[in-house]
Amino acid sequence: MIVRTLEDVAGVEWGNGLSRRFLTESDGVGYSVTDTVVRAGTKSRLEYRNHLETCYCIEGSGEVVDTAGNSHAITPGTLYTLDKHDAHWLIAAPHEDLRLVCVFTPALRGDEKHNLAQPDFSQY
Repeated sequence: MIVRTLEDVAGVEWGNGLSRRFLTESDGVGYSVTDTVVRAGTKSRLEYRNHLETCYCIEGSGEVVDTAGNSHAITPGTLYTLDKHDAHWLIAAPHEDLRLVCVFTPALRGDEKHNLAQPDFSQY
């Protein structure tokens, strides 16, 4: 059994926020669980070519926008899944951070960070 609290896990600055990685590849369960904060007013170009990701909003608000321009509001109680390695923009509202619980499969190593300075979608 694995039991961890938020205070037990290290945070990884990923560019526009902080990802606390509760489960990683070294835990051997085949998936990762993170508690991720997206800073207010940020817009991140993201793509996961090697992982599928599901995010569940527990605080704040924002939106996720696909490459066709379809925008979906994110508020507490909203879940979205990037089931086709979808490139997307993750946008936090200007007035508050967005907080998500995320599941990745296969599991993250735990040290991955986005490169948001590149002109393309940041990926890992």
